[in-house]
Formats: sequence, structure tokens, C-alpha cells
Amino acid sequence: MNFSSKLLENAVAEFAKLPGVGQKTALRLVLHLLNQEKEDVEKFSGTISKLRNEIRFCSTCHNISDQQFCEICSSHKRDQSLICVVEDTRDVMAIENTSQYNGVYHVLGGLISPMDGIGPSDLQVDTLVERLSNDEVKEVIFALSATMEGDTTIFYLHKKLKQFNISISTIARGIAFGGELEYVDEITLGRSIATRVPYENSLSR
Repeated sequence: MNFSSKLLENAVAEFAKLPGVGQKTALRLVLHLLNQEKEDVEKFSGTISKLRNEIRFCSTCHNISDQQFCEICSSHKRDQSLICVVEDTRDVMAIENTSQYNGVYHVLGGLISPMDGIGPSDLQVDTLVERLSNDEVKEVIFALSATMEGDTTIFYLHKKLKQFNISISTIARGIAFGGELEYVDEITLGRSIATRVPYENSLSR
């Protein structure tokens, strides 16, 4: 792709680094910004810069937050005895959109994937174990994607957590194998949480 401006070329190259954005889409986005008022573009770039510099992660569950503790962990209306373990913030958002869950979360920050060099030590596993030392926790729900990486992570976590006197369950398999949690429709995901089953039962299927 030939550019008439090095500044334009550099901007397109940066946008093209975003997931799912090719050069043509990147060029369209950059040209759109060039057609906007200077103040609007500055506000856009300032918002992104502020996001990167000031964003925080909840000290309890590791969800993205503006404060030390996220709104979910801080809410007295949430059931603190119920922890839903998810891969990342997108899964928290997907489950929250179902309005079928009133507990709290624990964001692992990824899944175990030896092929990608991601092991248990790269995830927020130790802090999950620490949370279970609190007698307040009664149940842990594994709500991870129905993929090989998701199942491997669940298997590992179950071995780590079975020492505690808690219920360990997993969302019902209304989700096809290979499905990413964030792309599941709200009704299916909501039912999967509501009809969760003990993890041991899921192994016999």
C-alpha cells in the first residue's frame, strides 16, 4: 500500500496492530480521525493514554477496575461465598449481562497452554487459593471456555482446590466444545450457570 505521507503510514501501521484490523480497515479508521475536529481526536488519544496509564486491577479478583477493589467485590449485595472463576474481564462482562449470577469473580488472566508457554505460575492461581482460606467461601464455579486449554486449567485447579471444604462445580455444557465463553449468547450462558453441575459429575460424561 502506497502512502502519500509518512505520518499517515505510521498511523495506519499502529492501528493495524489491533486484533482483527487489517491495513484497509486501519486506513479507514485513520482517515476517519483526520476528518474529525482536532479537539475530538485529542480527546480520543487522551482517553486511550489515560486508560493505559491509570487502569488498575482489583486487588481481590483481578478484574479491571478504577479503584483498588472493583465494584463487584465491594458490593454488599453480592454473595461473597460464591466465586466464579473466569479467564479474563470479557467473561465477567458476558456473565454479568445474563443477570443470572449474584456472586463474585476470580479472573485468572489466561488459561494453561503449554503450546503457548503459559503455565499455572503465569495465572492468578495462588491468590485464588488464598481466598479459599477464608471460611466465608462455600462454592467455586469454573466458568472457562469449552476448549482443551479450558479443560486443562479446570483439571489443574480442581486438584489444587479439592483440599478445601467447599463445593466445586462447572457450568453445564450447553456450550459446544471449542466455544469461547465471551461469544456464547446470554440465554445459553445464563442457563449454563444456573444448571451448573459438580465438577466430578462432568468427568463421567
